[in-house]
Amino acid sequence: MIATLLCLAFVIAASVTDIRSRKIYNATTYPGLLAALVWNVIGSLWAWQRSSDGSLEEMTGWVGISESLLGFLACGGLMLVCFVFFGVGGGDVKLLAMVGAFLGVQQGIETLLWTFVLGACLGVIVLIWRIGAFKLLRLAGQQFLAVIRLGTALSSEARSELKSELFLAPCAAAGVVIVRWMYS
Repeated sequence: MIATLLCLAFVIAASVTDIRSRKIYNATTYPGLLAALVWNVIGSLWAWQRSSDGSLEEMTGWVGISESLLGFLACGGLMLVCFVFFGVGGGDVKLLAMVGAFLGVQQGIETLLWTFVLGACLGVIVLIWRIGAFKLLRLAGQQFLAVIRLGTALSSEARSELKSELFLAPCAAAGVVIVRWMYS
């Protein structure tokens, strides 16, 4: 619980700057990553020193340092692939790697998946709001037919209309809430 609230505080801070300036600052993600690692080192030391019934671990949200590092590497690695191939921002990579360090591998990846699902939904909603549902369907149909015919794709003007800025940090905040409180 405590780790989740701490993680959520960093993700909400990143959400504010993501929405305001389209940036997720290192001043948010690096201290968050450090906090996740230190928090889970403390949890590992506590578990090593005492053999408890697990209630303290449940209350604090400790996943242990090895799980924390694996979550960091798994989420950071998947986001790095998205950065290289799909143009996801570097701040988003660091933010979701930090989330993986707080939550561990399984819940980190679940949060990452929820982030992308919610981001995609938000992107479609923004496109519908901005250009309208019928025009969006028409452009998507034209793109589909162009691909089927193996002809030229949409013009650059039409493609630019379909671009929507994604705010992944707020989606990550929602993902953390869904994974930590709606499934437990």
